[in-house]
Amino acid sequence: MSGSITELTNSLIASYAKVGGINHLDGGNLPSKFAIASITTDLLRLLLPGFFDDKPVQTAELKVEIAMLMDGVSGRLEDEITKSIQYKPPSAEATKPRQAAREFTAEFLGSFPSIRERLRTDVEAAYAGDPAAISHEEIVVAYPFVETIAVQRMAHQLYQLGVALIPRIMSEWAHSRTGIDLHPGAAIGSHFFIDHGTGTVVGETTRIGDHVKIYHGVTLGAKSTARVEELRGTKRHPTIEDNVTIYPGATILGGETIIGANSTVGGNVFLIHSVPANSLVIAEDVSVKVMNKADHYEI
Repeated sequence: MSGSITELTNSLIASYAKVGGINHLDGGNLPSKFAIASITTDLLRLLLPGFFDDKPVQTAELKVEIAMLMDGVSGRLEDEITKSIQYKPPSAEATKPRQAAREFTAEFLGSFPSIRERLRTDVEAAYAGDPAAISHEEIVVAYPFVETIAVQRMAHQLYQLGVALIPRIMSEWAHSRTGIDLHPGAAIGSHFFIDHGTGTVVGETTRIGDHVKIYHGVTLGAKSTARVEELRGTKRHPTIEDNVTIYPGATILGGETIIGANSTVGGNVFLIHSVPANSLVIAEDVSVKVMNKADHYEI
């Protein structure tokens, strides 16, 4: 048995030398996916108290509970952000990783009241937009969209701070749990709602206005990824203006594509050009027809 293990080990070690690019050896300690998953769960407990806990959270004990949770999660997050800064500093200037991580952690956790305000509008939009919803509590505890958008809004804060790796780990953790893929770079306005959500993809440079409703299977993506290095860091994904509804299976591509305010994009539409405000976009056979919504009525 020992000889067999030796042979297997030698074979795998040889593979490490031969197949590069998927090893991380002799480098700095990267942020831990498992640690980030645990931290993200605790961040959700801070953001939405009582919904991610195994026992009821009492108001009388809230300050002590939150202080203890905040203390624990901030230290763990600071450790992971330190690793991130050591991997890729957020600026060309030399920084002290631990000090910078402490500052980033404090700024990030300080943004939670404003994130909660934005999340409240998302829950309100879900309740207003889904007649099957029986309460705001059901939406928060049962709708996968809420967990996904909560994580995205947190990850977006870290993304804006220039923290590497961690925002994407967080959003992919939520993606794996819910089937909804929201890149942490996407800028998403208030009163946002994804109904059902499975298979919906929102790319990094997407800009979404207020009061936007999206259904399952929608893709807000890039038109082309053939010239990756030229495209990196550019506006590659569409802009969705205020009060837009996008129905299931629609695909909207391109950084110059703008869906004008108060428009409706029908199911299974494939769109690579802008449409003006107040448009109704529907698929007719293999073509797409754009018309003014005022000229038509709903059945």
